[in-house]
Amino acid sequence: MLQLKKSVCLECLDGPLRQKLEWAARIGAVGVEINARTEVPAESVSRTGIRQILKWLDDFKLSVAIVSFPTRRGLDDTNDLDRRINGIRGAMKLANELGCRVVSSQGHRLPDAEHAERRQTLVSVLHDLSRHSLKAGAWLALRARANSGEELAGLLGELPEGAIGIDFDPAGLLLYGHNPVEAMNQLSASVLHFRARDAVRDRDMPGGGTEVQLGRGSVDTPALLAGLEEHAYAGYVTVERHDVQGRSAAQCAQAMEYLDNLFS
Repeated sequence: MLQLKKSVCLECLDGPLRQKLEWAARIGAVGVEINARTEVPAESVSRTGIRQILKWLDDFKLSVAIVSFPTRRGLDDTNDLDRRINGIRGAMKLANELGCRVVSSQGHRLPDAEHAERRQTLVSVLHDLSRHSLKAGAWLALRARANSGEELAGLLGELPEGAIGIDFDPAGLLLYGHNPVEAMNQLSASVLHFRARDAVRDRDMPGGGTEVQLGRGSVDTPALLAGLEEHAYAGYVTVERHDVQGRSAAQCAQAMEYLDNLFS
């Protein structure tokens, strides 16, 4: 049976880091997601800062479920590419120092066969990062949203087995017009992290739809978790809710309750 390890994306919350960690523990999380660009900048955090964060995590009995490092451009874009690669390497180092083994990045649209040079650049970069992960002790997970499960599975097939994992974002997939259940069927064996998000698809709306409270949209979360169970998934399920009306924290707490009810 799938063991529920609940996590929350700290970027959804307001306030200083310690306050966010305290609140995450209070709503029942055992893990948190930290952004290595905005919350704990990997390039500038000191050893003293790392020790302080580790103490807070210990105080609140939390672990770091995943470290995210979003980039403005994809890893197939050669413009300023070295900076993005070094940034992800820095995030891997930070993750390892915080006791985390997964770094999420690259949610951009993959280049297709008509852009062979860009595709080759992407594959080469992912090869490099997969080799680096062996030294860093943290593995890269591509965020599944802009591409279908079939397209992502095709990319994974161009890399050594197990070199790169998947950060599964069902709401993101839905908003990009993909079927999350089909994607899970194609990617479940490679999922290193799962995002508990929900959305409603509407082509007439900006962005192709809208994010909604977990359990109230079109994402079949129970079916997706069942797909993870088939492959003995042992990672975290991270609640992430970005609400423009300032209700993100309250809705993250409600999402935690929704997950508890699924497993009760």
